[in-house]
Amino acid sequence: MTAITPVDVSFDRLVRTTVGLRPHRDSGFVVKAEKFGDKTVIHNYGHGGAGMSLAWGTGALAADLALPNRDRRAAVLGCGSPGLTAARQLQRRGFTVTIYTKTIPPDTTSNMSLAAFTPTSGLIDADRRTRLWDAQFRKAVDISYRQLQRMVGHDAGVYWIDQFTATDDPAAVTTSGEDGGLLEDILKSSRTREILPPGEHPFPTKYAIRTPSLSIEPGLYLDRLVADFHKAGGRIVIRTFDTPRDLLSLSERLIVNSTGLGSLTLFNDQELVPVKGQLSLLLPQPDVHYRVSARLVDADGTPTNVSMNPRSDGIVIGNLQERGSWSLDPSEDVRDRNIAAAMQFFRAMRTPETVPTRM
Repeated sequence: MTAITPVDVSFDRLVRTTVGLRPHRDSGFVVKAEKFGDKTVIHNYGHGGAGMSLAWGTGALAADLALPNRDRRAAVLGCGSPGLTAARQLQRRGFTVTIYTKTIPPDTTSNMSLAAFTPTSGLIDADRRTRLWDAQFRKAVDISYRQLQRMVGHDAGVYWIDQFTATDDPAAVTTSGEDGGLLEDILKSSRTREILPPGEHPFPTKYAIRTPSLSIEPGLYLDRLVADFHKAGGRIVIRTFDTPRDLLSLSERLIVNSTGLGSLTLFNDQELVPVKGQLSLLLPQPDVHYRVSARLVDADGTPTNVSMNPRSDGIVIGNLQERGSWSLDPSEDVRDRNIAAAMQFFRAMRTPETVPTRM
């Protein structure tokens, strides 16, 4: 049996609320090479909410594009998940890599992410998909998924955890078609769903759907990437590039651009749009070993989503998808609504409770 401990949610347990801006493109991420003066720039950006999930794969695609270059020195722009993993993939192919960045972990956008393995999260509009993009996406997912699984259990902040979806209507919660079939072949082994009927779960709904989830704890994970990068001989230089021509001053002739939203300014990608995310962190609760999501409806009929993810640095509550907002200021209304909904949900749980162990 698996113990399901309710989360102790209250406003006086709130540690902090963080905001991050996802770099979204309606046509999906970019991995391509182009000439820029006497240099070659390989773009690797626009991952939306899937940057932590896809970065090992898109980094590998970018590094493969770098192989024809005889000069084995490379500059990587950006020190979030896409930049660090691209740098590691270049190192694995024999490049000497310097990362140029404005900020380093824990002050990157990647540090603000929820970071479950959700490679289609906020990634691409369905009507913008092409056969070529789909093939590139599948390859990136496959590479990332394999790499992240190899990192499980090695103190890298990558782990498997049970994800519960609390619902009164399990038929309305489906995995089929949620990504247009993009992931069916690659992730079918991890998409096994188990529907727990009334009496076999503690949540204040009729049913709970349990699914294994590959998760990433940003603080531990990004620190591990930085450590591995340094161990392989890489160096990090704090530097800001204000104009595209500033890049011409770099000594490296090969540049991998993983600046995310910075590509709007540096390379005039007008398709980039920020999607604001917001998370609240409560005090840690070491006895909570599961994730859960649910959709509640207030007395006035207003729907509110409940989302909880446990990490060693605290309990993460809530999320936000606010397209077009450049504000890094937390919304107190969103914070209060998310915490109030979580309080309502967890205080209605039956305790103590266990659920059957997955076979």
